[in-house]
Amino acid sequence: MQNSIKGTLTKVLDVEKGTTQAGKDWVKKSFVVKTEDKYPKEVCFTLFGEKVPMLDSHKVGDVITTHFNLSSREYNGKYYHNIDAWKIDSETATTVNKSEYHATDVPF
Repeated sequence: MQNSIKGTLTKVLDVEKGTTQAGKDWVKKSFVVKTEDKYPKEVCFTLFGEKVPMLDSHKVGDVITTHFNLSSREYNGKYYHNIDAWKIDSETATTVNKSEYHATDVPF
């Protein structure tokens, strides 16, 4: 099953960084896309680690298609959901698509 949503990039949140209990550094960046449905919805996606730079070539107002994975985890009887983006395609002609990324591009 392929999950993707086409819509307008409406917000880009600040990069978040941290360290796990095991001492491993992590980085993530979230962004919001407003869908083009009859009843538009806003969906917040997250990019992790080496995927963070994929958003650099897109700006607020661009029309993009975001490919993503859904996952859920249980903690203390409650479920928490993640919408993790793994590819971003530009639908706006003026935007250069730089969705390809390399591990050396991660800004740590």
